[in-house]
Amino acid sequence: MVDYINKLLSENERLKQQVKELKVEKKNYEDQAKKVEKVDQDLKRYQEEREVIKGKIETIITKIDELSI
Repeated sequence: MVDYINKLLSENERLKQQVKELKVEKKNYEDQAKKVEKVDQDLKRYQEEREVIKGKIETIITKIDELSI
């Protein structure tokens, strides 16, 4: 009986350690997910800015063409 209890205590400690490791791993994944979300937001903003700049450049090119320079 004592051996069985000792075995259970040992297994319990091992499982506690695994839980700690998994919590750290989970936090790392959550941090990575936040970084990915920020990069995604930045990418969308840059794409929108690119479209605005593209429109302005096209307008400038059209005006230059109208001047026949």
